[in-house]
Amino acid sequence: MENNNYIHVYNEIGQLKSVLLHCPGEEIENIVPDYLSRLLFDEICFLKQAIVEHNQFANILKTEGVEVLYLTDLMADILGAPDVRQKFLENLMDEGKVPTEGVREALREFFSLLTPLEMAKKAITGVRKDEVKEINNKHLADLVKNPYPFYLDPIPNLYFQRDPFATIGSGVTLNVMSSVTRNRETLFAKYLFDHHPRFKNIRRWYNRNKTHPIEGGDELVLSPKVIAIGVSDRTDPVAVEMVARNVFESDESFEVVLAFDIPKTRAFMHLDTVFTMIDYDKFTIYPGIEMPLDVYSLRKGSNNNINISYEAEDLSSILKKYLRLPSVDLIRCGNNDVIAAGREQWSDGSNTLAISPGKVVCYNRNYVTNEALRKVGIEVLEFDSYELSRGRGGPRCMSMPLVRADI
Repeated sequence: MENNNYIHVYNEIGQLKSVLLHCPGEEIENIVPDYLSRLLFDEICFLKQAIVEHNQFANILKTEGVEVLYLTDLMADILGAPDVRQKFLENLMDEGKVPTEGVREALREFFSLLTPLEMAKKAITGVRKDEVKEINNKHLADLVKNPYPFYLDPIPNLYFQRDPFATIGSGVTLNVMSSVTRNRETLFAKYLFDHHPRFKNIRRWYNRNKTHPIEGGDELVLSPKVIAIGVSDRTDPVAVEMVARNVFESDESFEVVLAFDIPKTRAFMHLDTVFTMIDYDKFTIYPGIEMPLDVYSLRKGSNNNINISYEAEDLSSILKKYLRLPSVDLIRCGNNDVIAAGREQWSDGSNTLAISPGKVVCYNRNYVTNEALRKVGIEVLEFDSYELSRGRGGPRCMSMPLVRADI
């Protein structure tokens, strides 16, 4: 591939060529009950089983011919450069709110002993207080008793690689996360896009220095002309309009952004937890968002304005109109059974990852939804989901496509 083809995503279902993953590591074992809400987890995960499941997921992709890249390996490529390493650590400590110069100096010494790969992993794992030697030049903040066990918090949500940035066309949105806890995740993407030779010149439709949050789970590329973005618990409408404006002012082929106004609750979280595209005319959907679902279309207007219209039709009609389809099949999570739908949406039954048209990767625990998919001709590739699903995200959440074939 030429350098400018390392990001190429103009649809949701074309053959997946290259994907970015992060296999969960020791950061998962730094989640304890007292700090679950701080770290945005509902439950404790068993790391050994989570790794087994993630490896199953990655092996499915590799078997299907997908290039699987790992975040920590890419970070190791750039952290061998002393200036990049130093700047990254300073930024990590700034955004991790390391309180005093004494602690910062101790952390600099701690990280100086690590290889680039070890540093990448440790930045995610977090640094416990008992790992660092005695702090010199103590300040009041170092002397006051504080039971909190970390100098640098773990980043356990990072195995959901969909959210810190998102690929749209030949560019990316480098996102602002809605939670301070997760915003450090985008620092890794920033350094990859600033310094890795594979990604250095990728254009950005949004940047992490903006003020309004947007997360990748809300961003779907439905066709070379149509982008869908959820206005959700995690994505602000101001950010949606800013992304639309930047895309429309480029030479990209996109003509419309559909803004899906979904309920602002943790249960729904992102658009892709309730709606994904799995074939040319087939979509998974959680029935709880269908009525009512407000959809707005954003189009490029004159004088750099954006024309915004409310779409008064139902979702099927909207999708048929903008994707130019004669019909649309909405496959409902839980096969439209209210109990099964609620249970399987909680474990991301609607969060499918298409690896080619009509072929998707799903958690095996969502067996009612998976069977409904098979009945309409979708090939479903399953893997175990005892532990990964505890983080509240599915196969699409865990993967960031970098290159898809055009359709």
